[in-house]
Formats: sequence, structure tokens, C-alpha cells
Amino acid sequence: MDVAQEVTNLLYQIMPPAEDQGLYVSQIDLPQVTCIMPFQPHQLRPGNTLSGPTMMTLADVCMYALVLAIDEHQKMAVTQDLQIHFLARPEPKDLVGIATALKIGRRSIVMRVDLYSGDRLVAHATGSYALDTTLPTST
Repeated sequence: MDVAQEVTNLLYQIMPPAEDQGLYVSQIDLPQVTCIMPFQPHQLRPGNTLSGPTMMTLADVCMYALVLAIDEHQKMAVTQDLQIHFLARPEPKDLVGIATALKIGRRSIVMRVDLYSGDRLVAHATGSYALDTTLPTST
């Protein structure tokens, strides 16, 4: 089993709604993780476009997947902050998120996430995850 599938399986164990949505990690090339959220009709809002909460969900799950890819023991890491800029109207198709770690610290990881609908950048998010500091650190 490859690392992307291992992180996807971890996501499914920790947050079953990710599996219900078909969301998965397609590629890990640290410090980046790529996730796919398959299109489902319930993600649409009026105007035949993907909803903001759908895009925010993918951005947050991408960041969490990146945390798990960096350290699979960080299951208790939590979203510390998330800002998103909606740049263009996404089409009703699969959404791709690429999360990149900008700074990996002892207490948190700062990341950015670019969301794509096809080849078009439709949203840009930044955020951080607070790490579980009760875990032993490797020396």
C-alpha cells in the first residue's frame, strides 16, 4: 500500500464523512499533499456552481491530510485557523486541493491550499493546525 492510500485510510478512520464524500489523497510529495473531492450533485448551490462550504471542507481536509503525512501520530491535531479566498466560479466537477506546508514548528504547522476545478484555480486558502504537544518528539 502506498503512503497516499495509508493517509486516506487514516482520514476514513478519523473522519468517516470524508469517506462518505469519496474524498481521497491522490499524491504525497512532502511538503505537498494532493487531495481529490469527487463531484456530487448535493455540493451544488444555485447557479450550478460548487458551494463555498464544499471548497472549505476540501481545504481543511487537505491541511489535515498534510499533517498526517508529516506525522501519522498527529491524529489529535486540530484546525487553528483557516482563511479562504474564492477566486473563480468552480464548475460542477471534481475539485482538486494541493496543500503545501510553509512552516513546520513544534506546536503548529502553517499551510496554504490551492483549489482547482479542472485546470482553473478557484480558491486559495491559508491556515494552520495546532499539533498534539503531548506526543513524544523524536530527537
